[in-house]
Amino acid sequence: MNSTALIATADGPLGDDLLRLAAAAGASAEVVRQSAAARVGWRRPGLVLVGDDLADDLAGVPHRSDVVLVARAPDPDLYRRAVDVGAQQVAVLPADEPVVVDALAASAEPAGGEGVMVCVCGARGGAGTTVLAAALAMTAARDGTRTLLVDADPLGGGLDQMLGVEEDDGVRWAGLTERRGRLSASLLRESLPRVGALSVLTGDPGGPVPEAAASAVLDAAVRGYELTVVDVPRRPDLVGQTALRTAAVTFLLVPAEVRPTMAAARWAPELAELTADLRLVVGLPSPAGLTPDIVAECVALPAAGVLERDERLAVLTEDGDLERGLRRGPMRALCDYLLSEVPISVPSVQRRAA
Repeated sequence: MNSTALIATADGPLGDDLLRLAAAAGASAEVVRQSAAARVGWRRPGLVLVGDDLADDLAGVPHRSDVVLVARAPDPDLYRRAVDVGAQQVAVLPADEPVVVDALAASAEPAGGEGVMVCVCGARGGAGTTVLAAALAMTAARDGTRTLLVDADPLGGGLDQMLGVEEDDGVRWAGLTERRGRLSASLLRESLPRVGALSVLTGDPGGPVPEAAASAVLDAAVRGYELTVVDVPRRPDLVGQTALRTAAVTFLLVPAEVRPTMAAARWAPELAELTADLRLVVGLPSPAGLTPDIVAECVALPAAGVLERDERLAVLTEDGDLERGLRRGPMRALCDYLLSEVPISVPSVQRRAA
């Protein structure tokens, strides 16, 4: 595998520290200890880390982007050396280790656009929000889209139990709450449990997730996955709020019942302030005879789709076999349609919906 970073230093301990930071960032790095070797490989990798011990020898190298000058102690000549080697950043270890890790993580990311985030939230508990979020993610993954399902509801029933991954190895929220800065998307993908082709991030975080950690994880998600689906609670914490602000589309699931409809009518304007594109999904049947059009009029949102209750799916979901329940039925049809309206490339979904 080609290295994504070149480390140019003859200082053995400094080289070892930078290799340690590369491993933490999920980046591959090559150490060269002579300036001549560094000049030969200067343009090849995504990132060059220059130790201050070789900076003078490398003065005048061809200009390129993504060069960081690394030192162990402040020095009045550091910024002169940085200019001489064309470095855009200067990092003094150990204080600036996060700067180096962020640069290494960025070098490991493939060039290209970001994925799409979709949020799902409900007007009341038990509306089926978690099942809809899981069904959307599982449908997209099965149709070939690299997909991540995120549980942002710390008081929910737990997506891991629903999907049968509660005993599987892999990182949960509790292992990510201390993250800061840029998190490697490839490292996130490799760390999470999976259900077939679907990656899952769930679990009790053990307390509020700090804003920095929420931002780091969700930023890595949109860089590492074509589609990220987030199950957002009715009272979103920092994870839910960050997801709503990031989402291209948010689906609000409202059962066709009087009280949830009135609650959604009060909540929808506030929710619309947080997210870019709020769309209504109406849950049927209605005990009071409310139609999707009536619910849409009350909530002041056009109905993007209708979710009809499916007793077969409810039984299979309770048994932890949601995947089997999505082979046919109203939930599968709804997911196919909703995904065809989301701005991602899912050719098989779009063909069926056409």
